[in-house]
Amino acid sequence: MAYQLYMHADAGGAAQALAEAVAAALKDAITQKGKAVLAVSGGKSPIAFFEALSQIDLDWAKVGITLVDERIVPTTHADSNTGLVRKYLLQNQAAKATWIPMIEDGADEAALADSDKAVGFALQHFEQPDVLVLGMGGDGHTASLFPQAPQLDKGLDAGSDVPLLHTTPVTAPHERISMTLPAIENTAAVFLAIAGAEKKTVFDQAAGAADKALPVSFILNSEKVVCHVHYTN
Repeated sequence: MAYQLYMHADAGGAAQALAEAVAAALKDAITQKGKAVLAVSGGKSPIAFFEALSQIDLDWAKVGITLVDERIVPTTHADSNTGLVRKYLLQNQAAKATWIPMIEDGADEAALADSDKAVGFALQHFEQPDVLVLGMGGDGHTASLFPQAPQLDKGLDAGSDVPLLHTTPVTAPHERISMTLPAIENTAAVFLAIAGAEKKTVFDQAAGAADKALPVSFILNSEKVVCHVHYTN
Protein backbone atom coordinates (compact mmCIF):
# COMPACT_ATOMS: atom_id res chain seq x y z
CA MET A 1 0.00 0.00 0.00
CA ALA A 2 1.54 3.30 -1.10
CA TYR A 3 -0.85 5.55 0.81
CA GLN A 4 -2.06 6.39 4.30
CA LEU A 5 -5.73 7.27 4.78
CA TYR A 6 -6.90 9.87 7.28
CA MET A 7 -10.66 10.05 7.90
CA HIS A 8 -12.27 13.29 9.08
CA ALA A 9 -15.73 13.92 10.47
CA ASP A 10 -16.40 17.13 8.55
CA ALA A 11 -15.00 19.30 5.78
CA GLY A 12 -13.75 22.00 8.13
CA GLY A 13 -11.81 19.51 10.21
CA ALA A 14 -10.36 17.92 7.09
CA ALA A 15 -9.20 21.29 5.74
CA GLN A 16 -7.55 22.23 9.03
CA ALA A 17 -5.86 18.84 9.46
CA LEU A 18 -4.52 18.92 5.91
CA ALA A 19 -3.28 22.49 6.38
CA GLU A 20 -1.43 21.52 9.56
CA ALA A 21 0.12 18.45 7.90
CA VAL A 22 1.25 20.47 4.88
CA ALA A 23 2.68 23.21 7.11
CA ALA A 24 4.63 20.61 9.09
CA ALA A 25 6.08 19.18 5.87
CA LEU A 26 7.04 22.68 4.71
CA LYS A 27 8.75 23.36 8.02
CA ASP A 28 10.71 20.11 7.68
CA ALA A 29 11.87 21.10 4.19
CA ILE A 30 12.90 24.57 5.39
CA THR A 31 14.87 23.00 8.25
CA GLN A 32 16.63 20.60 5.89
CA LYS A 33 17.17 22.85 2.87
CA GLY A 34 16.66 26.42 4.02
CA LYS A 35 13.65 26.80 1.74
CA ALA A 36 10.61 24.88 0.49
CA VAL A 37 8.41 24.65 -2.60
CA LEU A 38 4.71 23.84 -2.32
CA ALA A 39 2.62 22.81 -5.33
CA VAL A 40 -1.17 22.89 -4.99
CA SER A 41 -4.15 21.92 -7.09
CA GLY A 42 -6.97 24.22 -8.13
CA GLY A 43 -10.73 23.98 -8.45
CA LYS A 44 -13.27 24.87 -5.77
CA SER A 45 -12.51 21.96 -3.45
CA PRO A 46 -9.29 23.30 -1.88
CA ILE A 47 -10.53 26.78 -0.94
CA ALA A 48 -11.12 25.95 2.75
CA PHE A 49 -7.71 24.27 2.90
CA PHE A 50 -6.07 27.33 1.29
CA GLU A 51 -7.69 29.65 3.81
CA ALA A 52 -6.62 27.47 6.75
CA LEU A 53 -3.05 27.10 5.48
CA SER A 54 -2.67 30.83 4.81
CA GLN A 55 -3.18 31.55 8.51
CA ILE A 56 -0.58 29.13 9.86
CA ASP A 57 2.56 30.73 11.23
CA LEU A 58 5.72 29.55 9.48
CA ASP A 59 8.62 31.18 7.66
CA TRP A 60 6.61 31.90 4.51
CA ALA A 61 9.35 34.12 3.10
CA LYS A 62 11.31 30.90 2.50
CA VAL A 63 8.40 29.19 0.69
CA GLY A 64 7.71 29.19 -3.03
CA ILE A 65 4.17 28.31 -4.10
CA THR A 66 3.25 26.92 -7.50
CA LEU A 67 0.62 24.72 -9.14
CA VAL A 68 0.35 21.01 -9.80
CA ASP A 69 -1.57 21.86 -12.96
CA GLU A 70 -3.14 24.83 -14.66
CA ARG A 71 -5.66 25.63 -17.38
CA ILE A 72 -4.01 27.36 -20.34
CA VAL A 73 -6.08 30.51 -19.91
CA PRO A 74 -5.17 34.09 -18.94
CA THR A 75 -4.42 34.45 -15.23
CA THR A 76 -7.41 36.80 -15.00
CA HIS A 77 -9.80 34.14 -16.40
CA ALA A 78 -12.51 32.85 -14.06
CA ASP A 79 -11.17 29.29 -14.46
CA SER A 80 -7.55 30.20 -13.73
CA ASN A 81 -6.00 28.26 -10.85
CA THR A 82 -3.45 31.06 -10.55
CA GLY A 83 -6.22 33.53 -9.73
CA LEU A 84 -7.73 31.09 -7.23
CA VAL A 85 -4.46 30.62 -5.35
CA ARG A 86 -3.81 34.35 -5.27
CA LYS A 87 -7.26 35.02 -3.87
CA TYR A 88 -7.38 32.34 -1.19
CA LEU A 89 -3.84 31.13 -0.39
CA LEU A 90 -1.43 34.02 -0.98
CA GLN A 91 -3.11 35.90 1.84
CA ASN A 92 -2.61 36.45 5.58
CA GLN A 93 0.66 34.84 6.74
CA ALA A 94 1.20 33.21 3.35
CA ALA A 95 1.25 36.57 1.58
CA LYS A 96 5.01 36.53 2.24
CA ALA A 97 5.50 33.45 0.03
CA THR A 98 6.98 33.71 -3.45
CA TRP A 99 4.74 32.86 -6.40
CA ILE A 100 6.26 30.50 -8.98
CA PRO A 101 4.19 31.03 -12.15
CA MET A 102 2.91 28.41 -14.56
CA ILE A 103 1.13 30.87 -16.90
CA GLU A 104 2.63 34.24 -17.77
CA ASP A 105 0.78 37.23 -16.33
CA GLY A 106 -0.58 39.42 -19.12
CA ALA A 107 -0.64 36.64 -21.72
CA ASP A 108 -3.97 36.77 -23.55
CA GLU A 109 -5.88 33.92 -25.19
CA ALA A 110 -4.20 34.55 -28.53
CA ALA A 111 -0.74 34.26 -27.01
CA LEU A 112 -1.74 31.15 -25.07
CA ALA A 113 -3.11 29.43 -28.19
CA ASP A 114 0.44 28.13 -28.71
CA SER A 115 0.41 25.43 -26.03
CA ASP A 116 4.05 24.49 -26.61
CA LYS A 117 5.08 28.08 -25.89
CA ALA A 118 2.91 28.10 -22.77
CA VAL A 119 4.53 24.91 -21.51
CA GLY A 120 7.94 26.37 -22.31
CA PHE A 121 7.23 29.33 -20.03
CA ALA A 122 6.13 26.99 -17.25
CA LEU A 123 9.25 24.84 -17.64
CA GLN A 124 11.50 27.90 -17.41
CA HIS A 125 10.07 28.67 -13.98
CA PHE A 126 9.56 25.12 -12.71
CA GLU A 127 11.06 24.22 -9.34
CA GLN A 128 10.72 20.67 -8.03
CA PRO A 129 8.21 20.74 -5.16
CA ASP A 130 9.05 19.49 -1.69
CA VAL A 131 5.37 19.28 -0.77
CA LEU A 132 2.48 18.65 -3.14
CA VAL A 133 -1.29 18.58 -2.67
CA LEU A 134 -3.38 16.71 -5.21
CA GLY A 135 -7.10 16.56 -5.82
CA MET A 136 -9.05 13.85 -7.60
CA GLY A 137 -11.95 14.01 -10.01
CA GLY A 138 -14.87 11.64 -10.12
CA ASP A 139 -13.30 10.18 -13.28
CA GLY A 140 -10.12 9.29 -11.40
CA HIS A 141 -7.97 12.07 -12.83
CA THR A 142 -5.42 13.84 -10.70
CA ALA A 143 -3.34 16.89 -11.58
CA SER A 144 -4.38 17.19 -15.25
CA LEU A 145 -3.63 13.56 -15.99
CA PHE A 146 -7.03 12.66 -17.41
CA PRO A 147 -8.18 9.23 -18.54
CA GLN A 148 -8.43 9.08 -22.36
CA ALA A 149 -6.30 12.21 -22.78
CA PRO A 150 -4.03 11.70 -25.81
CA GLN A 151 -1.00 12.72 -23.73
CA LEU A 152 -1.75 10.38 -20.79
CA ASP A 153 0.89 7.78 -21.67
CA LYS A 154 3.52 10.50 -21.87
CA GLY A 155 2.41 11.91 -18.54
CA LEU A 156 2.65 8.49 -16.88
CA ASP A 157 5.98 7.54 -18.51
CA ALA A 158 8.22 6.48 -15.63
CA GLY A 159 11.31 7.06 -17.75
CA SER A 160 10.50 10.67 -18.57
CA ASP A 161 12.64 13.45 -17.13
CA VAL A 162 10.19 16.16 -18.22
CA PRO A 163 8.33 17.54 -15.18
CA LEU A 164 5.52 19.32 -17.05
CA LEU A 165 3.52 18.60 -20.18
CA HIS A 166 0.56 19.85 -22.18
CA THR A 167 -2.60 17.77 -21.78
CA THR A 168 -5.97 17.81 -23.53
CA PRO A 169 -8.82 16.57 -21.33
CA VAL A 170 -11.54 14.74 -23.22
CA THR A 171 -14.12 15.31 -20.48
CA ALA A 172 -13.23 18.80 -19.20
CA PRO A 173 -12.75 22.27 -20.70
CA HIS A 174 -9.46 24.02 -21.50
CA GLU A 175 -6.08 22.79 -22.58
CA ARG A 176 -3.87 22.19 -19.54
CA ILE A 177 -0.33 22.10 -18.22
CA SER A 178 0.27 19.30 -15.75
CA MET A 179 3.03 17.84 -13.67
CA THR A 180 4.01 14.38 -14.85
CA LEU A 181 3.93 11.24 -12.72
CA PRO A 182 7.75 11.17 -12.29
CA ALA A 183 7.75 14.78 -11.08
CA ILE A 184 4.99 13.96 -8.60
CA GLU A 185 6.91 10.89 -7.41
CA ASN A 186 10.05 13.01 -6.95
CA THR A 187 8.20 15.05 -4.31
CA ALA A 188 9.09 14.19 -0.72
CA ALA A 189 5.64 14.84 0.79
CA VAL A 190 2.55 14.06 -1.31
CA PHE A 191 -1.01 14.68 -0.11
CA LEU A 192 -4.40 13.92 -1.68
CA ALA A 193 -7.65 15.55 -0.56
CA ILE A 194 -10.98 13.92 -1.42
CA ALA A 195 -14.54 14.38 -0.19
CA GLY A 196 -17.83 12.56 -0.62
CA ALA A 197 -18.95 8.96 -0.94
CA GLU A 198 -18.82 9.01 -4.74
CA LYS A 199 -15.14 9.93 -4.79
CA LYS A 200 -14.42 7.44 -2.00
CA THR A 201 -15.76 4.69 -4.26
CA VAL A 202 -13.44 5.84 -7.06
CA PHE A 203 -10.56 6.07 -4.61
CA ASP A 204 -11.15 2.52 -3.34
CA GLN A 205 -11.11 1.21 -6.88
CA ALA A 206 -7.97 3.17 -7.77
CA ALA A 207 -6.18 1.98 -4.64
CA GLY A 208 -6.50 -1.62 -5.82
CA ALA A 209 -4.10 -1.49 -8.76
CA ALA A 210 -2.56 0.92 -11.25
CA ASP A 211 -4.98 1.40 -14.15
CA LYS A 212 -4.90 4.02 -16.90
CA ALA A 213 -8.69 4.32 -16.60
CA LEU A 214 -8.03 5.90 -13.18
CA PRO A 215 -4.76 7.85 -13.41
CA VAL A 216 -4.69 8.63 -9.67
CA SER A 217 -4.13 4.90 -9.18
CA PHE A 218 -0.52 5.28 -10.31
CA ILE A 219 0.18 7.49 -7.30
CA LEU A 220 -1.77 5.37 -4.84
CA ASN A 221 0.17 2.29 -6.00
CA SER A 222 3.53 3.99 -6.45
CA GLU A 223 6.67 2.30 -5.13
CA LYS A 224 8.43 5.68 -4.90
CA VAL A 225 6.17 7.80 -2.72
CA VAL A 226 3.63 7.43 0.09
CA CYS A 227 0.50 9.49 -0.54
CA HIS A 228 -1.19 10.93 2.54
CA VAL A 229 -4.92 10.88 1.79
CA HIS A 230 -7.29 13.13 3.72
CA TYR A 231 -10.94 12.14 3.31
CA THR A 232 -14.23 13.48 4.59
CA ASN A 233 -17.85 12.74 3.71
